[in-house]
Amino acid sequence: MKDSAESYIRPLVRRLRAYVPGEQPKVRGLVKLNTNENPYPPSPKVLRAIRAAVDSRLRLYPNPTAEQLREKLAALHHCRPANIIVGNGSDELLALATRAFVEPESACPPNPRSRAVVQFFAPSYTLYPVLADIAGARSNPVPLAADFALPAITELTARCWDFQAALTFITTPNAPTGRGYATAELEELCLKQGGVILLDEAYVDFARENAMALALRHPHVLVARTFSKAYSLCFQRIGYFVGHETLIAALQKIRDSYNVNGLGQIAALATLADLPYYRRGFKRIIASRQRLSSELTQLGFSVLPSQANFIFARPPKFPAEVWLQKLRARKVLVRWFSSPETRDWLRITIGTDADADALLRAASAALDG
Repeated sequence: MKDSAESYIRPLVRRLRAYVPGEQPKVRGLVKLNTNENPYPPSPKVLRAIRAAVDSRLRLYPNPTAEQLREKLAALHHCRPANIIVGNGSDELLALATRAFVEPESACPPNPRSRAVVQFFAPSYTLYPVLADIAGARSNPVPLAADFALPAITELTARCWDFQAALTFITTPNAPTGRGYATAELEELCLKQGGVILLDEAYVDFARENAMALALRHPHVLVARTFSKAYSLCFQRIGYFVGHETLIAALQKIRDSYNVNGLGQIAALATLADLPYYRRGFKRIIASRQRLSSELTQLGFSVLPSQANFIFARPPKFPAEVWLQKLRARKVLVRWFSSPETRDWLRITIGTDADADALLRAASAALDG
């Protein structure tokens, strides 16, 4: 008799708890404020470039290293193409970094155990511990300060921070809190850190400052960027890392061949050719963020200062999980995370002014109901 199908699966994979993405609703008419997408469409120039590329090229493989896109990104960031790798969204590159820089815990002798450590602050992007588990590594989640700020360097040892961790992820601005971190503060931590430190800047276009210079100043620092959140290309899945060419070359060795589709490369190139269009949109989103934060505060919500395209709000009167359902019943979808650090809060994407109006009406009705 053959074994059960499950017996063929590696024990590590059988135990794995997969990453849970934000809900993609099938209910018509929902105001979707749960996955931090840009509410405004790509530039008309980008749409035209994609349509023009839907021709006989579809039968051909794309450029395997996204060479032209890397050249344009290098010009934007004042570095060399060798300092850049492009991926199928930044998530693919986060996974590659885990594979490239972290040893499985089973392969590490008692010292140095840190070679098997994936470290991150809590709360932050919930994909990080999943990547550690897939790699057979050890997660080291370290609590943020009570107000979700970065702890002082002097406090980190007491919080069991590992200054020799193989790979440290820092989401900046943070998700899900929206909290921004100063570049000087991040550099202080980078200077103390022995392993690779990856600054995940998915939301940086909505922030006051960025840490790109650190990736070009320090050989163990990588900065992750994406065309999804700010540039309205979630559908195309384009992300990239900037860092020392030795780290980038290691990642290039282990990426999938032709990992970035051709239409995505064309869309990203057209995006870089029309940045003023997007920067106008960033200003609209930041203005909407300020307005929504103010009006929710008037309704009794406690809203953290945000430097992202979402806000983190603690609702009044009912538990946050109850608010999730009350808003959904009124056709507004937001995000709730069940972990102890976040279960009292809702993460709310900044949408259009009409989306904000719908949310505020739903929140007022929930308070009255």
